[in-house]
Amino acid sequence: MDATADELAGVVDLFGGLTRTELDRALSEAAFRADGQSVNETALEETIDGALASFALVRSPPTAVTAPSEPTAPLLVAGPTAFPTVPDHAEDVPHILDVERRELDRTALGESARERFADAVEEATESSDEERLSHLLDVSYDLEAWAPLDLAPARRTISGALE
Repeated sequence: MDATADELAGVVDLFGGLTRTELDRALSEAAFRADGQSVNETALEETIDGALASFALVRSPPTAVTAPSEPTAPLLVAGPTAFPTVPDHAEDVPHILDVERRELDRTALGESARERFADAVEEATESSDEERLSHLLDVSYDLEAWAPLDLAPARRTISGALE
């Protein structure tokens, strides 16, 4: 089973957020239900890295969870650029995994995303990566709609780097 970034977002969104280990279990269950398929770990790792880079997934600290209880590891949550789609055979995963739906503090989640966004802007600016900077400019608006953030200063930095 090779999942897309939007499918990963769809799976984590079923629960509000999942740890990396929980996501592996959820995908393994979905793959098994799809005629005994298995998860391609190399492709999954690449897809997660790409989803994090594009902000389709956001890594959240355990402290952003408000209910039912804090997990012990960071969560992967559906990010602002994702179009969460539940992959085939994954719709029953919430009934299989012993993970309650998590409620998230959007402010804490937003701050975590802001830090990652600032790092991405700095990296793209230092490397003069105009394509990445243009993408991050678009992401800045998505992030503001997704969490209570003001990224106008970052947009000025990006615009200055693109001139």
